[in-house]
Amino acid sequence: MKIDILTLFPEMFHGVLGSSILKKAEEKEAVSYEVHNFREFSDSKHGQVDDYPYGGGAGMVLKAQPIFDAVEHLAKNKDTPPRVILMCPQGERYTQKKAEELAEEEHLIFICGHYEGYDERIRQHLVTDEISIGDFVLTGGELGAMVVVDSVVRLLPGVLGNEESPKKDSYSSGLLEHPHYTRPADFRGWKVPDILLSGDHKKIEEWRIKESLRRTWKRRPDLLEVYPLTETEKKYLEEIKKED
Repeated sequence: MKIDILTLFPEMFHGVLGSSILKKAEEKEAVSYEVHNFREFSDSKHGQVDDYPYGGGAGMVLKAQPIFDAVEHLAKNKDTPPRVILMCPQGERYTQKKAEELAEEEHLIFICGHYEGYDERIRQHLVTDEISIGDFVLTGGELGAMVVVDSVVRLLPGVLGNEESPKKDSYSSGLLEHPHYTRPADFRGWKVPDILLSGDHKKIEEWRIKESLRRTWKRRPDLLEVYPLTETEKKYLEEIKKED
């Protein structure tokens, strides 16, 4: 996968892209990153990328020209059109399902804005996706882009050591993940559930399914409204409700 990021603050990405799983993914050649300052694409002598909004009002608006030129430069001579992603509080709320969708692409271009907003023609005629990471406003799109890049790259084949890991993450299955424990079995008097020490893999798997349902029911019951429960899971959920 190729990932290009358009931003006015490229230095914000150096530590993130050069660390942990994101760095290992690039070393494994599963992905390559390039961060671009789109000020370099401005046709203004002074590198201006924003201007006052027509009709008046507070703040400055990012101009269409530098961003159009930057995206067109990055997309030219490519066999497959890129997904052009605008990080924006007005975009669709980001989900694991969207991460899985983007992980199938060959080329992603992220646009990270600042100031009051974008010239509307960027939305209408350039981008393919508008994404928000939550119902709050950040100073710019950089932190949101980092979140999306991380969530996508870890899904690429060969990036994580265990190919089953991303499949069992919270939200990937449609439910929240079950609790995890590691050694020691007794820490300050708090003990690991006996079932996990039993060696009975069938019962352990049943416990994990049930605890995943319990955690989802308590913390995110809205997920159960759309999750297709099996007959066994329905039975477990009824048991959970009686227990709690």
